[in-house]
Amino acid sequence: MSDQLEMPGMPKRLFSCTPSKLATFADCPRRYRFAYLARPSPPKGPPWAHNTVGSAVHAALRSWYELPVEKRTPAAARQLLYSGWSRAGFRDDEQAAQWRARAAAWITDYVAELDPADEPAGTERTVGATTEALALSGRVDRIDRRGDELVVVDYKTGRVPSTEDEARGSPALALYVLGVRRTLRRPCSRVELHHLPSGTVAAFEHTDRSLANHVRRAEDIAADIGTATEALDAGADVDEAFPPVPGQQCSWCDFRSSCPTGQAAAPARETWSFLPPEPVPADG
Repeated sequence: MSDQLEMPGMPKRLFSCTPSKLATFADCPRRYRFAYLARPSPPKGPPWAHNTVGSAVHAALRSWYELPVEKRTPAAARQLLYSGWSRAGFRDDEQAAQWRARAAAWITDYVAELDPADEPAGTERTVGATTEALALSGRVDRIDRRGDELVVVDYKTGRVPSTEDEARGSPALALYVLGVRRTLRRPCSRVELHHLPSGTVAAFEHTDRSLANHVRRAEDIAADIGTATEALDAGADVDEAFPPVPGQQCSWCDFRSSCPTGQAAAPARETWSFLPPEPVPADG
């Protein structure tokens, strides 16, 4: 970055990023360096079962919308989930099978409430936008048409139902709104978190002010990335430019095996430990 000369009067080079890239640096600059700057990148740890569940649900819903309208049935969604299932990250085959059945129930119930003929404006759609400092891009799970406006829909499969605070505070969802507006040239303000396990929806209507706040924070993070990168290029110590931020999150960091600081900060977790507790059978 520092070796690029900028001619007088030329526009400043925009920082290309995704919400995930910005969040990685905000969480831990060392993890950012491992993921985006180090070449070769350090090896990542094993897959996590909860990510396997989420990926399977997302893929099945995307494929469901790719079917002809008359074939968009709950049974089809269930079969799509089965066909794309993986046991990566689970304790054993039995646990993987239990979670496949549970995820299949979620997706069956979810699509039963959808109108198959209600065609989204996009599924797994990449959108982009620019600000004064950023060239943003990201992939939206689903973009719904609601009258004259578009709505950003994000699927969730985590432990607890999503909340309005989560919808309001998500940098990714806010940046997706900007991307939808710029890419599809349609009004967009509403974001929704669809939590499949509970069948609940958490929503928020963005305003110009709320979006501006998210953009300002994103640009601040990008500026910090630029400063750190320039310091590294100028010969600064790598761990001073991109320091670790140790904490409980080190238990599940992808680069834990390459980070002694993270290993000392927290014990490693089992790859299935983020799955919600399994129901305890009733006595008798």
